[in-house]
Amino acid sequence: MLSEKQKNFFENLKKLYGKEPLPSFEKIAQELGFRHKNSVWQYFNKLKEEDLVREKNGRFFINPESFGAILFSSTVKAGFASLAEEGIEKRVSLDYDFDLDNPSIFMFKVSGDSMVNAGIFEGDTVIIKKTASAKDGDIVLAYIDGGYTLKTYRQKNGKIWLQPENSSYPIITPKESLSIFGVATGIVRKF
Repeated sequence: MLSEKQKNFFENLKKLYGKEPLPSFEKIAQELGFRHKNSVWQYFNKLKEEDLVREKNGRFFINPESFGAILFSSTVKAGFASLAEEGIEKRVSLDYDFDLDNPSIFMFKVSGDSMVNAGIFEGDTVIIKKTASAKDGDIVLAYIDGGYTLKTYRQKNGKIWLQPENSSYPIITPKESLSIFGVATGIVRKF
């Protein structure tokens, strides 16, 4: 358990350096207003003990699980009101959970309503993992007959088609070509 001073020190490290390798104790002491680097070392020992700071190849890093929004372990009903139990389960970071720093991951904004029954609405940001293959039921970004579309990939008995998730739209079968560009791994929605 961290003291208030240790918590403040850790939050200041996160603000100043983020996910970058941490600089020398001398530099941290100077930037955070400590007189001696030994004070910084004492804080680091506690942060390492709590697994908030990790060492790799002689460099210190803030544990990536320390970034992001707080996820509470209790649920909140969307129906009738209920008592919520307070308990922090962990921090959630989209960067970490969706591997956003990976060069094969990208995002784009959705336009249209052909995927509403899959919970994907106009204006949502879809997270895509670049891949050339998909399995039946995957939501894919596909290049079909000269254009890109986001649909559910379907295959059965050697036939392949793209299924919209809105009954107002027809099934799309390739006339000339169909290439899978990536598979959806999540969505981000702002209100």
